[in-house]
Amino acid sequence: MAFRLACLFDLTGRTALVTGGNSGIGLAMARALGLAGAAVLLAARRQDETASALEALAREDIAAAGMSVDLARPDCATIVREQLAAADSSPDILVNAAGVNLRQPFEEVTAEAFDLHMALHLRAPFLLAQALAPAMASRKFGRIINIASLQSYRAFPNSAPYGAAKGGVVQLTRAIAEEWSAHGVTCNAVAPGFFPTALTAPVFGDPVRSARNAAQTAIGRNGDLDDLTGVTVFLSSSASSYITGQTLAVDGGFTAK
Repeated sequence: MAFRLACLFDLTGRTALVTGGNSGIGLAMARALGLAGAAVLLAARRQDETASALEALAREDIAAAGMSVDLARPDCATIVREQLAAADSSPDILVNAAGVNLRQPFEEVTAEAFDLHMALHLRAPFLLAQALAPAMASRKFGRIINIASLQSYRAFPNSAPYGAAKGGVVQLTRAIAEEWSAHGVTCNAVAPGFFPTALTAPVFGDPVRSARNAAQTAIGRNGDLDDLTGVTVFLSSSASSYITGQTLAVDGGFTAK
């Protein structure tokens, strides 16, 4: 029997902009969107990593292009908008996945380090939504996905600025949803558990700590990046049209125990 609800999840003809899309969670989500039919734009600072990511996506016949931008800059949205205009592109989907976690002891965090976390995790998503949501609203369709964290709800050692920023992501998600959802533009957040990425390398590099985190989940393992595929497509598609302002934990039940 044919899957007669496939149209709800089909992203053919959509364009997705993924910040931090050249590695880790951002790349996994970009790949998911591409496999669902969307054309993908990767916005990131390190262009060598972007080139490698584009090669990997091309091997799966995913239409993708790169965009050079430092998301920590206060004019990042202007830079993105100018590059989109030059490419005659207007995204239907925005995934704010760019981030950093310097993992410094509380007493060693400088003002500059604190501000970097806020710029990447809060200011950039706010400015990009501000810049791109109006065009989405004019088409009566838009999907914005932010990346929250386990630290949106609980504290971990040596991560105070990261946790503070990720707590803010939950409320920013609600604020964007309140502003734009009546115009067809939803905003939700994904709160991943422990996934193997460059940001979590110190955690996975400690076998005892990694095993302890896996044991804390209800499922009994840490995440694989492929575990993000379904939720990414769902929150980007018509299937989630009545869901907005929500944060969905994709953590294997870590927060349920």
